[in-house]
Amino acid sequence: MTGKSSRFPLPLSSVVEKKGTAASHVPSRSPEQSSAPVRKVVTPQTATRNAAQDSGRQAAKAQAAQFVQPVGKSASRATLPMPAAASTRAAPLVSEAVRKAMAVRVAKQGVSDPKVLAAMEAVPRHMFMEPALASQAYIDASLPIGHHQTISQPYIVARMIEIMRDNNKGKVLERVLEIGTGCGYQAAVLSLVAKEVYSIERIKPLHELAKTNLRPLRIANIRLHYGDGMLGLPQVAPFDGIILAAAGLEVPQALLEQMAIGGRLVAPVGGRQQMLQLIERIGKFEWTSETLEECHFVPLRPGTV
Repeated sequence: MTGKSSRFPLPLSSVVEKKGTAASHVPSRSPEQSSAPVRKVVTPQTATRNAAQDSGRQAAKAQAAQFVQPVGKSASRATLPMPAAASTRAAPLVSEAVRKAMAVRVAKQGVSDPKVLAAMEAVPRHMFMEPALASQAYIDASLPIGHHQTISQPYIVARMIEIMRDNNKGKVLERVLEIGTGCGYQAAVLSLVAKEVYSIERIKPLHELAKTNLRPLRIANIRLHYGDGMLGLPQVAPFDGIILAAAGLEVPQALLEQMAIGGRLVAPVGGRQQMLQLIERIGKFEWTSETLEECHFVPLRPGTV
């Protein structure tokens, strides 16, 4: 990884590092990871192809059971109240065993933060999608949630949150902002690693869907907002972390202004070729940026619908 300082406002040229081709890009790795294979980008179109094979393997491991939230030894906050109504959506392919297997797979893909892994294991991902897709909930793919939007693949959710937590404040996140609530899944994961979570969704039906999905879990530290995510929430800024669930050609200026000094913003940047970017605010008018790895997200758009 390379870092570089920029004066505010931050131009696109200083945020996105130029690359040759997507095929030639290799994410920065530590020496002990240098021999690991390059991660493949999983897009919504791969979900159907992967579902049967992956779900079949998971079914062999899963056991039909009521939901019992696991508590990691190093992340005791990673618990969610599970309503009795959740049992109506129980099925062998969405049991605790499958959630645990998903967290183990994410760890093998390189995510090592124990608190993030515990949160991934705790949140019932299948409750944030249509019942017809519940059996695919824990495969490593993004899946459709309607309105041309997707729920991000488990790996990228965990990866982005881990990056955001790896700050100079001892991985403490007092207040975070999510741009693109979608179905509410990532906000639920964030609620287990941050004290306060604010999430903005520009598509009204998805904003309502997220409220419906999150209500049974009774998560007290999430605040959902319907509005233009590119404007952020200046009334409750600054934020220790900002995470974008959609890719723009550049990081909106308003979001850079709402970062706390020492805070981290993680976002996909680009058009057809997208790269995961980390921006850290190191002074009142100064930021550093790093290009991390290839990714694939829906486009970031202004306004509300």
